[in-house]
Amino acid sequence: MSTCRSTFASGVALASFVWAGTAHAQACCAGAGAVTPGRLTPYELVLVGLQSKSSVAFGSFDSRATYGANAPGSGEADLEQDLFGAVRILKRGQLSLLVPMVETWRTTRTTGGELGGGLGDINVSGRVDFVEAGASRYVPGIALLAGLTIPSGRAPDQATHALATDATGVGAWQGNFGLAVEQNFGHWLVNLTGLVAFRSARTVGTVSEVLGVQLTALGALGYSFQKDSAIALLVSYTGEGDATINGASESWTSRQLLRISVSGVYPFSDTWRLQGGLFFDPPIDWLGRNNSASMGLTLSIIKSWT
Repeated sequence: MSTCRSTFASGVALASFVWAGTAHAQACCAGAGAVTPGRLTPYELVLVGLQSKSSVAFGSFDSRATYGANAPGSGEADLEQDLFGAVRILKRGQLSLLVPMVETWRTTRTTGGELGGGLGDINVSGRVDFVEAGASRYVPGIALLAGLTIPSGRAPDQATHALATDATGVGAWQGNFGLAVEQNFGHWLVNLTGLVAFRSARTVGTVSEVLGVQLTALGALGYSFQKDSAIALLVSYTGEGDATINGASESWTSRQLLRISVSGVYPFSDTWRLQGGLFFDPPIDWLGRNNSASMGLTLSIIKSWT
């Protein structure tokens, strides 16, 4: 399981558009839903949802950031079902919880196919909007983001299957912190977000390891249509520093990944909405390192209360 997965998921859970003032309430709320399903709108107090993800790894990047397609007879497919919820804390704060179930299928020419899975790493996140987008023509919305990923999944070193398909977590505590700057321009929404992640140390046998600091930059552009439907384009780039193993920095362990996503939201009513999206990791040298290149889709159903 890629260590970028948890940070990317946390980043998307934490970073999205902030909603504008009353004059633009419908357009901006729709755009926000197109980016992040677990985000409360200004008039919502609580929401719960179920999200399904599926992806296929069509290649990988090595430690020199060179892309290569899967070897003949090998492949990987990933499934995930996320139960998530959010609750408003005071006027401009909210807390979110995401509980994932992860399944992985891998195959090689020599071993054949293998399926495994289980509970993934649980994520708790929070957001405080100091300034709301649209409140001022010249001052953008500003939000502080924070999150904690709990190592509730099975770490790779604890996997029992030959291809480690039963590994469902990173195996370390992870803290995320970030800042979002966002603004709306009529039906258009623009978001820029930066995130930093730190992981706790792990000891396996005689080996002590600390994963490198991870930085994520996200940019999003959304457009709202009538009846609160919307589409959005999201581009994220995650870079992770070298891991420290037994006190020494290992230069071959750094990671990076570029991901492009397109998503949309459609409300069935004032309290029910459907959100879906597609994502793709471009198979271009230097856009990834020590990561698989994947493409896939997500689909979420959300119920909210005001």
